[in-house]
Amino acid sequence: MDKTILITGGAGFIGSHVVRRFVTNYPEYHIFNLDLLTYAGNLENLTDVSKAPNYTFVKGDITDPTQVDALFKKYQFDAVIHLAAESHVDRSISDPLAFAKTNILGTMVLLNACKTLWNGSQEGKRFYHISTDEVFGSLGNEGFFTEETSYSPNSPYSASKAASDHFVRAYGETYKLPYVISNCSNNYGPNQFPEKLIPLFINNCIQGKPLPIYGDGNYTRDWLYVVDHATAIDTIFHKGKLGETYAVGGHNEWTNMALTKLLCKLMDAKLGHEEGTSEKLITFVKDRPGHDLRYAIDATKIKEDLGWNPEVTFEEGLDKTIDWYLSNKTWLEGVTSGAYQTYYQQHYS
Repeated sequence: MDKTILITGGAGFIGSHVVRRFVTNYPEYHIFNLDLLTYAGNLENLTDVSKAPNYTFVKGDITDPTQVDALFKKYQFDAVIHLAAESHVDRSISDPLAFAKTNILGTMVLLNACKTLWNGSQEGKRFYHISTDEVFGSLGNEGFFTEETSYSPNSPYSASKAASDHFVRAYGETYKLPYVISNCSNNYGPNQFPEKLIPLFINNCIQGKPLPIYGDGNYTRDWLYVVDHATAIDTIFHKGKLGETYAVGGHNEWTNMALTKLLCKLMDAKLGHEEGTSEKLITFVKDRPGHDLRYAIDATKIKEDLGWNPEVTFEEGLDKTIDWYLSNKTWLEGVTSGAYQTYYQQHYS
């Protein structure tokens, strides 16, 4: 194998799409997927590549330095693509310490392992840290986030990701660790755990349950189809300049209310319901603390420097996403049983 690459969080939503792309497109790489398989990690996301000769799954915890150091020593990783993270704002409000442990300490454990193994060498080495646009805080009605935007996180989740970004940069400056960072807008698509808005509402439309919308529904997000994000990660990993940050977005802003109404219309058509049936399920719930008004990415740098641009339109991506969930009801039922019901009652009832 030309390269041995560790992908953390590879059984999760975005991670599984990245693992699939690298295993399939780069048979000369050996891909190791390190995932703790918490509630959002699911090996069923990777059944199509699980037996590939260049793929190895390892169940493990990125916050455990003994285990991580042993893996680095055994497999001599040339690169790390770091996706493992606690990622849901609502959960971070309920349990901020869990986010600090995974997102900050876990990132530092990986950085230390790379520092020890690579010992100052940059030739053929790369630590690629995937982050979020939420570290930049909230936009008003105008403007966009860029790579130069100051950090201003407003939730425990975004604060933990901001801290991890800073530690990656600090290791680059202090120890000359070869790194690259990307900050991406909201992702959607197949395999996403139904705590996030789009899969949550798809599942609730199927079951005829309320669609809980925070506040007045005018919070605005820039949405990116997950396969486009996996392509961007591939591009940045192979072409991105060391020490640089790349903002990744979909050029695709929607208020939560407008998105929900479009989703309801598509769901009614696919479920054979009278138009307007799903929209009647919309229910306004108490706003969450520290709720950012608007996120939007200016992705000029990655387009001009690396040649990446999103290819899937929102309507096309949303249609594909709904079809996937309707065709994978067993998967959906499996991940929404047990503890998920308790979580749902706590946050939305």
